[in-house]
Amino acid sequence: MITNRQLETRFKDWLNEHRGIFHRIARAYTSTPDERADLMQEMSVQLWRSLPGFREHCRPVTWVYRVCLNTALGWRRDAVRSRAFTTLDRERIDLAVSSEPRPGWTHEQEELLDRLYARIRDLPPGERSIVLLSLDGLSYREIGELTGLTETHVGVTLTRTRQKLTANFKEVRDEL
Repeated sequence: MITNRQLETRFKDWLNEHRGIFHRIARAYTSTPDERADLMQEMSVQLWRSLPGFREHCRPVTWVYRVCLNTALGWRRDAVRSRAFTTLDRERIDLAVSSEPRPGWTHEQEELLDRLYARIRDLPPGERSIVLLSLDGLSYREIGELTGLTETHVGVTLTRTRQKLTANFKEVRDEL
């Protein structure tokens, strides 16, 4: 049985190690900084709530992705959603909601990344998830495990989605 202290330590470690996941998913599923911060906070809360259910049957990064993607997909589902208060204090989630996802980037690089994420936000949710997971270097097998798709389906979807992004946003490919 895992203690509360161990849960807190694991939570803090995961927020620290995987903060980029929070930023990328929030950036792909929201269009304003306020929405992004709200979604990152919601993903943090859901990760905290899900920790007791983690049984180490997968890698922590897979678990974090699954929780964050499911949270992002459901976040907008209800037009009016109730916000439950939690006993989780603000200090525990501040690690995940830092406002600087890419320290040291130039303004031009940030603008280019913003334009790319705007195009990614235009994708249907399933394609959006696959692109994000691919950008993080996950294999087709790992993406399939997270999304419930076969490796072949992941490959086909990713190829078609890349073609769509390339056609709609050629200058990003050229600049990157």
